[in-house]
Amino acid sequence: MNLQQLRIIRETLRQDFNLTEVANALYTSQPGVSKHIKDLEDELGIEIFVRRGKRLLGLTEPGKELAAVVDRILLDTQNLRRLADQFASRETGHFVVATTHTQARYALPQIIKWFKTDYPRVHLALHQGSPSEIADLVVAGEADVGIATERLDKVPELVTFPFYRWHHALIVPYGHPLLQVETLTLETIGEYPIITYQEGFTGRTLIDKAFADAGVVPDIVLSAIDADVIKTYVELDLGVGIVASMAYDAIKDRNLVLISVPQLFPESTTRLAVRRGIYLRSYALAFIEKVCSDIGEENLKAAIQNQSGNE
Repeated sequence: MNLQQLRIIRETLRQDFNLTEVANALYTSQPGVSKHIKDLEDELGIEIFVRRGKRLLGLTEPGKELAAVVDRILLDTQNLRRLADQFASRETGHFVVATTHTQARYALPQIIKWFKTDYPRVHLALHQGSPSEIADLVVAGEADVGIATERLDKVPELVTFPFYRWHHALIVPYGHPLLQVETLTLETIGEYPIITYQEGFTGRTLIDKAFADAGVVPDIVLSAIDADVIKTYVELDLGVGIVASMAYDAIKDRNLVLISVPQLFPESTTRLAVRRGIYLRSYALAFIEKVCSDIGEENLKAAIQNQSGNE
């Protein structure tokens, strides 16, 4: 048994049992992948995969149990490397933050600036994606932390911490009729075309829920993954924008007016996530403590190492 065999098992699951893709991902050949799988099955005396001819269709029952163990072993292997790096080179390394456009654009700039000032020899990479993509990157070990409003707290392999709380707000051009309404309701807003976030981004589920609870079917004429696009089309007077309140800048968005309506939409919480059971370098812990300042290092470490998911 060797680590390459275990990596092949894990990658086979990630690539949906497509051995050609497994071989490409691990820079090896498909016959080599098949041989590693067969050798491991022979050594363990079990069949890991359900087969139809040469095709793999899924995991057998013992294969499902084995896959969980493989994942833990490879995670511990990664932790060993991180531990060694921590003591060999405390101030250097590679740190990957996966996040959405909204967080990268509006919430993280000052934190990133602080990090680069305090850890100039750490290479920091920002990977932008959807909340689901961010979760997958963190689970796969391709990102150290993930930051998003949606999805992260629904993934059992991740432990999450609250970053900050916020509300959605309306943006309209100067002179818009809604600016004359003294008490806004969802029914009133629903009389106008709406421009807001794409499903799965920046609290869109809470927007949908608010309208549904009020019995209003909004006319969403355009959706986008980031507020800059939404603001562009609101400026053209194509609809009323619903955006995260922190996405509005009174100077840069001087052609638009922000209407605060915290009573109409539920509070949203942006969360930071890390892989459960992961060993984090000191600079990664410092970053998380900066983002989630109320947690404390000991509570942070305890939560991450809690394998059961019962925080």
